[in-house]
Amino acid sequence: MKAWLVDTVPLGALLMATLLVGCQKAADEVQVKQVLYKGPTVETENVLMLVSDSARLRVRLTAPLEQQFESGDMIYPKGVKLTFLDDEGVTVVNTITGRYGKFDKAKNLYTMRGDVRVTNVPKQQRMNTEEAFYDKTKAKIYTQEQTETRVTTPTEVLTGRGLIANQDFSWYRFLNPTGVFTLQNAPTAAPAPPNR
Repeated sequence: MKAWLVDTVPLGALLMATLLVGCQKAADEVQVKQVLYKGPTVETENVLMLVSDSARLRVRLTAPLEQQFESGDMIYPKGVKLTFLDDEGVTVVNTITGRYGKFDKAKNLYTMRGDVRVTNVPKQQRMNTEEAFYDKTKAKIYTQEQTETRVTTPTEVLTGRGLIANQDFSWYRFLNPTGVFTLQNAPTAAPAPPNR
């Protein structure tokens, strides 16, 4: 009787059952790995972003390349320039440039690195450093406490570590000043002719 039962089961069905059991084991052993993409979601070239307030232009951002991320952060790997305009939205008051820039959306903070320059155009004063931050919420420009910074005005050069300034760079303060050098760029007056 045993032989009769074996003869009645088709050979193809027996092979199929064996294959299904084998495939199930293989599927259980395979682990699916998900790779989360952390790169930019959008890249834009030749960026020009205008920020206005009360229908007046306030800030102009330009960059050769902008990379936007899912978090809302932005990176400017080829440099960035922020230009601040006066209350009328016409005259340039201040500029900040860097060879690399990053905007942290959660902190509302720009980080600039590499030959960072801040220039107050009306006062003809500029700051040079390797890393600076612009806090949009507080309208402040600052550096880390140990960052070497140099400020040049029409009459002097000031050096120090760490700097805090307002957005238009009309006011600034060194955390640790290291030197002041007076510039002698104005021609000296010629002696007065003798009285006769």
